[in-house]
Amino acid sequence: MTGAITTPHPMATEAGAAVLRAGGTAPEALIAAGAVLTVVMPHFCGLGGDAVWLLADRQGRQKTLLAIGQGLENAAPIGPIPLRGPQSVLTTAGVVAGWHHALCLSHREMGGRARWGDLLAPSINFAEDGFTVTSSQEFWSRFREAESVDWPGFASVFLGPGGHPAAGHILRQPDLARSLRDLAERGAEDFYLGALSRRIVDGLQAQGVPMSSDDLARTTCRERRPIALGYRGLTLLAPPPPTQGVTTLQIMGQLAQFDLAAMEPGSAGHIHLCVEAVKRAFLQRGLISDPAFRAFDNIGSLEPSHLAGMAADIMPQKAMAWPHVWQHGDTVFLGAMDEMGNAVSVLQSIYFDWGSGVVAGDTGILWQNRGAAFHYDADHINSFAPGKLPFYTLNPGIALRDGKPYLAYGTQGADGQPQTLAMLLTRLIDYGQSPDVALAAPRFLLGRTFSDSRDSLKLEEDIGSEVGDELLARGHETCLVPAQSPISGQAGVVRFSEYGFEAWHDPRR
Repeated sequence: MTGAITTPHPMATEAGAAVLRAGGTAPEALIAAGAVLTVVMPHFCGLGGDAVWLLADRQGRQKTLLAIGQGLENAAPIGPIPLRGPQSVLTTAGVVAGWHHALCLSHREMGGRARWGDLLAPSINFAEDGFTVTSSQEFWSRFREAESVDWPGFASVFLGPGGHPAAGHILRQPDLARSLRDLAERGAEDFYLGALSRRIVDGLQAQGVPMSSDDLARTTCRERRPIALGYRGLTLLAPPPPTQGVTTLQIMGQLAQFDLAAMEPGSAGHIHLCVEAVKRAFLQRGLISDPAFRAFDNIGSLEPSHLAGMAADIMPQKAMAWPHVWQHGDTVFLGAMDEMGNAVSVLQSIYFDWGSGVVAGDTGILWQNRGAAFHYDADHINSFAPGKLPFYTLNPGIALRDGKPYLAYGTQGADGQPQTLAMLLTRLIDYGQSPDVALAAPRFLLGRTFSDSRDSLKLEEDIGSEVGDELLARGHETCLVPAQSPISGQAGVVRFSEYGFEAWHDPRR
């Protein structure tokens, strides 16, 4: 195989690798892998969710695919939007539209020849024949035990008569297998315009979701130009609004003002600067929303003078006090490079673990709760509106060297995504660490988690007591979490180097 792929599940990785071995392109490999992930990691992604794609090739072409569902025409929240249940379903789903768009690009611009049905075949097999439940799925199933009893259609699909499936249990999803087979035979349009679309709408409407056939028919994958920032001789690409891609680039733009190489990797100085850059970028993140409803100045927010001003506000020995709104979310990262030099970085998500908890009738499709990212107040920058895209934490990245793809990277983790990427990129670029070392190194998470409501700076305990004490002395409110904690992000990296193509995934998975 010439090329490399990384995903959080070995079955998905093998499905994508098989495409690369057969001469397929990176987008084709990730369609196959992404489809498998919707089956074997149902707690983090699915057909009822969204995706953000970043693509680059050696000819200088760069694209973002925003495979994001839009606000429903007949929804009108009048109070706080619930996090689960039918009232949290306020958007359609774009992941299938993204796969189709990516395959068309592959055929048109990359010489791809893979057939749609062949790419979906592994996912159909796993849905029909079953797969071994992971410890991650078991954990999130048990963690939501008290809530999930009230989620429409959830228990019969994901729990079964024996209760919560333990790791090692074989889970079969015959309804999902049928939906995937319909997609394979009839094409992606069946999800939005065909018989599968009607089954989806009927199933959701029966649970009280105000989705119409027109809502699904209007769903599209939007192709946009990535935003970019120069960093230490590389060009970092990120998706534009309504994603937080600009937030990651603002963090890196601030860090570029400092001589990180003069500090030890993982030292108090290194971590302090990353944390403080995160804070200042997060303070501006509230301006990001769907640019079709309110313009956002991508260029101005990344101007050297603006970034220098943000960096100048950082006090090297003193932490900024920090309360901030917390964004929750779970997702999966997958990335690939192929023998033609095409690089693709993708995040698929149903927002919270298990999304809305609502299964669309007999389709086996669990729908996302991305609508909970909207605000019910009409004056809020991210207020709900029909046809509007919500603010998005999904934030895949690609780094170019001499204009050609060098790194493809991304991570799970909502608010944690820019934080994990700051530590990962500085280790890879400023310190020249290999991806396996950079991925395994201790990290931080600023803010709340699903299990800790404090706005503290959470440090993986292998960060070292001396570093922890120094950060405390600089004014950070710190607490320790276990080493290799999943809350610190679960990232992946694909790299093209003098040794060829290489891929790694986070040991925290």
